[in-house]
Amino acid sequence: MKPFQPLPRVRQLGIALPVMLIMLLILLVSSIYLLRSSNSTTLTAANLAYDAQLARANDFGLHAGFNWLSQTATLNRAALNSNIGAQGYRATMNTRLSVRSTEFWDGSRSVADGRGNTIRYVIHRMCTMAEPTNAPNNYCVRTTANPAALGNAVGVGNSMKTDGALFDGVPQTHFVITARIDGPRGGNVITQMVVLIAI
Repeated sequence: MKPFQPLPRVRQLGIALPVMLIMLLILLVSSIYLLRSSNSTTLTAANLAYDAQLARANDFGLHAGFNWLSQTATLNRAALNSNIGAQGYRATMNTRLSVRSTEFWDGSRSVADGRGNTIRYVIHRMCTMAEPTNAPNNYCVRTTANPAALGNAVGVGNSMKTDGALFDGVPQTHFVITARIDGPRGGNVITQMVVLIAI
């Protein structure tokens, strides 16, 4: 009987270790990417909800400005020909200013909505001068009333153009109400509303 002889040793190259390390590295990078992606999605959803909450709260400023404007137009229409700083009203609008400039908010009014939010609003009449809308050299953005709302069509010789000299009935002057809320986390929301009043 022959004695047991072990098989000759085959030299191992060790290829499995680098392959496994590369696979582990790929898994690690993929898990980090998925974690960051899910965190980004959560943060984006939270920021959108925060933005929507501020926009809803900012509507209070628009409504406060609209209520004052409609009451003033009903009770004392001539008062709208001059600035009323205490109410956040400007009889002119400088089209070179944007909502980001501090001059745009000169004379703005602050109101609290009862939920701890403070909203600023300013009302601009879209005119070049603080005078009556029909004053010479006072250019205002005005439109004619909707003929469908009046129940009749525009008559011959009357104009539907914004810069036309003739209007069907009393022309409607444009007012822009701009409201701004600064959130507790540093964000802010600015909303605008255009109101047309026949003056």
